[in-house]
Amino acid sequence: MRISKSGIMKLKTVSLLCVGSVLLCGILACSNQAKQSTEENNDEQQLFIGDNIAVAQTQYGKVKGFILKGIYNFRGVPYGASTAGENRFMPPREPEPWEGIRPAVFWGDTAPQKTKGKYRNSYSTLVDHWNYYDVSEDCLMLNIWTPGLTDNKKRPVLVWLHGGGFTNGNGIEQDGYNGENISRYGDIVFVSINHRLGPIGFSDLSVAGKGFEASGNVGILDLVAGLKWVHNNIGQFGGDPDNVTIIGQSGGGSKVCTLVAMPETQGLIHKAIALSGNSADAIDKNYSAAVGKVILQEAGLKPSEANKLQQMPWLDYIELANRAMAKYNEQAGITGRRSNFGPIADGTHIPMGGFFTNPSAPSANIPMIFCTTNCEFSLSRDNSTLEQIDKKQLVEMINQMKGGNGDKIVDAYAKAFPDKKPIELLGLILSSRENVIATANQKLTQKAPVYLAWFGWNPPLFDGRMRAFHCLDICFWLKNTDLMITHTGGGKRPRDLSMKMTDALLNFMRIGNPNCAGLPEWPQYTAEKGATMMLNDVCEVVYDPDREARESLK
Repeated sequence: MRISKSGIMKLKTVSLLCVGSVLLCGILACSNQAKQSTEENNDEQQLFIGDNIAVAQTQYGKVKGFILKGIYNFRGVPYGASTAGENRFMPPREPEPWEGIRPAVFWGDTAPQKTKGKYRNSYSTLVDHWNYYDVSEDCLMLNIWTPGLTDNKKRPVLVWLHGGGFTNGNGIEQDGYNGENISRYGDIVFVSINHRLGPIGFSDLSVAGKGFEASGNVGILDLVAGLKWVHNNIGQFGGDPDNVTIIGQSGGGSKVCTLVAMPETQGLIHKAIALSGNSADAIDKNYSAAVGKVILQEAGLKPSEANKLQQMPWLDYIELANRAMAKYNEQAGITGRRSNFGPIADGTHIPMGGFFTNPSAPSANIPMIFCTTNCEFSLSRDNSTLEQIDKKQLVEMINQMKGGNGDKIVDAYAKAFPDKKPIELLGLILSSRENVIATANQKLTQKAPVYLAWFGWNPPLFDGRMRAFHCLDICFWLKNTDLMITHTGGGKRPRDLSMKMTDALLNFMRIGNPNCAGLPEWPQYTAEKGATMMLNDVCEVVYDPDREARESLK
């Protein structure tokens, strides 16, 4: 068998470790063979699993995964106890320690959520092919990809927080979330986490008194528990607990911002990246408490009987809570993104007011990257007739969507982007950067650097009508463009951009600065200049090109 120079070095390392232990030598030699089985040498055995392969120690007991293409995989590792029964609405509790070795070879359960009809739209099913398996309240599980276990390396750690708002999703929902490729390429440890969502994770039942004080934030407290698990255990998986970057997209981007702002994550997070989702504050506690009262009324319960809600089947409770929220919102005339289940500014776990307004808060030391796409909502993908709309039709559409000012808005965006046709302007308007700019500007009140990116790559699928849609950039950051082929088409073109973006991400993880050889110099973001890295086939830095266009939306 031909062995590369790097392979020879690995064998030398194994030989040294094997001195004095025949058994250890056999285990490490098998591990080394697996590491040699990469995508470039796929005639070799790709999967290794056995009694003494991929076994790691956690503080609760040993887990056994497997080695796939040279990367150790551990799937469905518990970081918390089941949240069913009396644990529902309660802060996460540690898992019970176990004897022997626990299998960690398949994904943990998805958090309770409504998944019926998920696969009925054939186009969306083709493009996204969501990964959902069992759903239960025993969902506090995480997954780990790592190049090595006992090699005494301290690798940077990347923790993935899934999208789906605070209501849907899981840590492996899309193939683009897979951590194998970036783990191998960057020599990092990749972790993805499941946690409680929707009414199960964010029902504010504090009116019930003792025991229910934190009920409205248990879903985000799950993620804090997951980060504590990473801090306490990731060293056993080849990771560095003192170099942890969190990254999330859509709702996951809001989770990133929320976690960075929480005092109890101090020392658990060192860098942060929010993609196509961000938050500068949390839900008002008066609103969440009012919804909690209506939930109890809808169930016909007194506050002292709130524990009865813990015995309801989870789907029945989700439907009841959603009815109660809809009823309250209608009665109070409340709409918008704050009229939903999500993290609450309780003043204890999550600060009231702006997340990044305190220059002496722990979050002040955490560098951040914010990124959005320039066509989060591609309305013409499934409707080619929209490609032919003219300016007049675009104005009418904006008037309907925005309640007026269509002429003003369209003229402003057409002036800022004169090369774009009406359907492309529609995508830019609906993907306005107002919120991300506001969050980035707030973060500037703290000392850690801020970097801003704008993703504009258009896949060659659906006759070029997909554009830079919501979720597309994930697989570019995580080196998965050939894995998430139904988003990218696969091949060299997306791979080239992915290499640049992955290199930037890895450099940011290591030193808090995304500058790398493949990209032009990426300046820190400032409110005055608005430096933004445009990510496309040709990457370039632009300076707040939509500033005046955004003003037209006010």
